[in-house]
Amino acid sequence: MKLASSEGRWLVTAMVLASGMAFLDGSIVSLALPDIDRDLNAGLVGLQWTVNAYMLSLSALVLVAGSLGDRLGRRLMFNVGVIWFGVASILCAAAPSIEMLVAARALQGIGGALLTPGSLAIISSSIDQEDRGRAIGTWAGLSGVSAAVGPLLGGWLVDQLGWRAIFWINVPLVVATIVISLRHVPETKGDQGRIDFGGAGLTVVSLAFLTYGLVVEEWIPTVAGLVLLIAFVLHQRRTPHALVPLELFADRVFTALNICTFAIYGALSGGMFLLVLQLQYVTGYSPLEAGLATLPPTILLLLFSGRAGALGEKFGPRLPMTFGPLIAAASMVLYLRVDADANLVEVVVPGIVFGIGLTILVAPLTTSVLASAPADQAGIASGINNAVARTAGLLAVAAIPPLAGIAGADFSSPEVFSPGYRIGMMICAGMLAAAGVFALAMIQKPVRFDEVVQSPEQDVA
Repeated sequence: MKLASSEGRWLVTAMVLASGMAFLDGSIVSLALPDIDRDLNAGLVGLQWTVNAYMLSLSALVLVAGSLGDRLGRRLMFNVGVIWFGVASILCAAAPSIEMLVAARALQGIGGALLTPGSLAIISSSIDQEDRGRAIGTWAGLSGVSAAVGPLLGGWLVDQLGWRAIFWINVPLVVATIVISLRHVPETKGDQGRIDFGGAGLTVVSLAFLTYGLVVEEWIPTVAGLVLLIAFVLHQRRTPHALVPLELFADRVFTALNICTFAIYGALSGGMFLLVLQLQYVTGYSPLEAGLATLPPTILLLLFSGRAGALGEKFGPRLPMTFGPLIAAASMVLYLRVDADANLVEVVVPGIVFGIGLTILVAPLTTSVLASAPADQAGIASGINNAVARTAGLLAVAAIPPLAGIAGADFSSPEVFSPGYRIGMMICAGMLAAAGVFALAMIQKPVRFDEVVQSPEQDVA
């Protein structure tokens, strides 16, 4: 169908609403964590699991969910994911305890995994080829706007209506998406091959053990998680329908880029988790003020990531993948000045530096991952990189707070949280600096940008 047609516009609208809903949830829940802590007596472990339960199910299931859509029907799985996400959001909003909230967040992540790969796959398979690039660009631009609006909307909702409102707001979005989808989105299918449910199961269980072990600082579940992760790798080597084709990692650049992705996105997730809590627990910001403080990086990404991607294609990924993480590492050091007496400049300037580093590295990283893989495997390469990034964030939020000494019933007191915040931000700075140095050493082979297939999956990596 044509993008300019009524059906085309409605289709893209449905995909934007669903993806925007998932992006909003990812960006605004962190702003509500102090309120959740006070209302449900969550403690630090409860707050970590509020974030991680969602990230665990999403990162572990997003690859197999894409395969389900190809086999059973993309619109079907998309609609199931949207409804699932909506029901889980209601359970989150109504949760009477932190345990119920964590369980509902895990269910919400399953819904997110079902709807996320389907949105762009539906655009790619339904919109005419000559309009496909513009449709994907429209989707990406409007989804980016939702990411920028998220901190403002989330902060305002928490300030005015309480933390439960950030989940209730999903309900009308779900209803609108389903109505539009049923009326205007055609059903499509893709590869009918077998689905690696064994690999998916091993992924979920291994990440669950690893996350639990890191959060509670116990070595037995951590070791169990590592053993299961090894079992997952062995399973991928033996199964003919691997969830993660290991032959992709024979390319040194692809492997190096994914190692960099793990370090970079782990540092970003851990750093932002700590920053939002520091701003509210120590500096005394309201949720809305904390949301405003996180806007500069998002704005810079929206304005300049396209130009950064063009420069990366012109000069290659090595320089942006070196200097981008190093600049982001410098921003983490600048964020150390955010304390009880921090002024506006000490909060905003590190955010601008952080945004510059992110803008330099994100687009070249995504494009390089795709270009380093064979053209017919660009989609799975992007999916693997996406899963690596989400897994890194999951493990960082689990591991960095206890490593930094943030623990105990009084973790939220400035006397306990602020020293741990500084240690945690230095850990994040070290991870980013290591990623930059590693990229300088390892990413030397020219990347085949001219062979990148413009598949929708690459745009969400």
